[in-house]
Amino acid sequence: MAAALSPEKLAKISARREKEIQKWEKQKARPKRNTYFAYIVLVTTLIYATDEIASQIGTLMKTEIANDLMANFGASSVSMLDLLTVIMVPFQALALIYRPLADRFGRKVFLVINTFGMSLAMLLIFLSNNIALYFVGAVMIQFFIPHDMHVVFIMESSPAKRRAITYSVIKFFANMGVMLIPLLRRTLMHDVSQWRNVFLIPAVVGLAISLIALLCARETDAFIDARLTYLRKTDEEREAEKAQKKAENSQGGIIQGLKFAFQHKQLKWLYITSIFANIGVLGSVNYQVIMNYGYGDHALKAGLFSDIAQAVEAVSINEVTAAIMLFPIGSALAQVIMGFICDSVGRKKAAIVTSLNCLIGFLGFYIGSYCGFNPYVVGFLCGVFVGSYYSTNDIIIMMVGESAPTNLRSSVMSAQFIVTAIGYGLGYGLGLPLNTIFGNTSVGLVSLCMLVPGYLVTLVMLFKKTNETKGLDLGKVTGAEWD
Repeated sequence: MAAALSPEKLAKISARREKEIQKWEKQKARPKRNTYFAYIVLVTTLIYATDEIASQIGTLMKTEIANDLMANFGASSVSMLDLLTVIMVPFQALALIYRPLADRFGRKVFLVINTFGMSLAMLLIFLSNNIALYFVGAVMIQFFIPHDMHVVFIMESSPAKRRAITYSVIKFFANMGVMLIPLLRRTLMHDVSQWRNVFLIPAVVGLAISLIALLCARETDAFIDARLTYLRKTDEEREAEKAQKKAENSQGGIIQGLKFAFQHKQLKWLYITSIFANIGVLGSVNYQVIMNYGYGDHALKAGLFSDIAQAVEAVSINEVTAAIMLFPIGSALAQVIMGFICDSVGRKKAAIVTSLNCLIGFLGFYIGSYCGFNPYVVGFLCGVFVGSYYSTNDIIIMMVGESAPTNLRSSVMSAQFIVTAIGYGLGYGLGLPLNTIFGNTSVGLVSLCMLVPGYLVTLVMLFKKTNETKGLDLGKVTGAEWD
C-alpha cells in the first residue's frame, strides 16, 4: 500500500511521523515532581466522582424531572421519560467511532474532553427550560460516561505494585461522591420545581476539574511508550502487523461469536441467563420513582394529603432525599462483596450471592417504601439492589469471557451484548406500555412483576446450568469443556 504513494507523499508522512516522535519524546523527558502521583490520584478521584454523579443524577432526580418536563403527559410522565431514554440509544453508537481514538491521540485529551463534556451536559440540564434542551444534555451524558477514560488513566499512571489498591481506593471515594446529590437536594431543592439546582454544583466543579487536568496532567508513560514503539516501526513492519491482525480477526466476529456460543452449553446458558437478569431493567432505572410513589402512597393512605401529587412532592423533599443519602454506601458495599467472593470462592458463587442480594435489596426497599419504613434503611437496601444488579451482570460477563477460547473471546463477549439487549427489549417492551396505561403509580408494581421472576429464573440457571470458571487457564479454554 505504501509503495503506491508518491515520493513527496511518503516524505510528508515521514516528516509528520518524526515530528510526532519528537513531541512524545519531549513529553516523556519532562521531570516529574515527587508529588505528581498524589496529584494524579486526587484529580482522577474527582473526575471519577464527576462521572459517577453524572451517571446517577438523572435517575436520582427522575420523578422531579418527569413530572416537570413531561407534565403534559400527566400520570404517564415517567414512562415518557423512559421512552426518551430508549430514543437516546442510537446516539451512543457513535462511541464505536469515538472511543478508539484514545489509542491514536492519547489518554489525556479524552480524559479532559469526557470530563468537560459530561459537566457541560449537566450545565445544559440546569439551564433547560424545555424538553429539547434537556434531551441534548441527557444525550451528551449518555455519550461521555461509558468511556471510562479515567479508569484507563488510573491503571496506566499507577505503579504496578499499587495498581489494584489505587484503583479500589479511588473507586470507593468516587462512589461516595454520589452522596453529593442528596446533600444538594437537601440544601438547594426546597421545592420540587427547583430540581435543576442540583445539577449546577457538579457541573461547575466538573468544568473546573477538566481545566485543571488540561493544564496540569501529563500523558501516561504507558501510552507514550506504546505510541513511540508504533511510530518507530518501518512500513514493512506495520504492514506485517496489519496482516497479522486481519488474520486474527478473521477467526472471529459477532456472527461467529453467536454461533460458537449457542453450540456450547456453558456459553449458551450464560447468554440465556443474562437475558433473564435484565428483564427487570426498569427497576434498575426507576428506583427513585418507586421510592417517591411508595412513600407518597403511604402518606396518602395515612390521610396526610388529599391526592398523590401533593404526597409525592412532600416525600420527595423529605423521605426520599433522606433515603438516597445511604444509597451510595449500599451500592459500594454490594460491589465490594462481589469482588471479594469472585476472587476467594469463585465466579458462580459470587453471581448467586449478588443475585440473592439483588432480590433481597429490591424487595426490601420496595416494601419499605410502601410501608413507610425508616428512609435510611430503605435507601441502603436500594443501593444494595442497584449495586448487586450491575455486579451480577459484571460477573456473568466475566464468566462468558473465561468460558470462551482466546481466538473467539472478544467476539463472544461482544455478541453477549446483543443477547443482553433482548432482556432490555423485553423489559422496556413490556414495561413501558403498562406504565403508560396505568401511570406513574404503577412503576413499582410493574418493576416488581418483571424483576423478581427474572431473577428467580436467573438463580435457577446459575445453580443448575452454569459451571465455575475461577482458576481456568484462559490460554487452554476451548469452550467445549462443559458439553
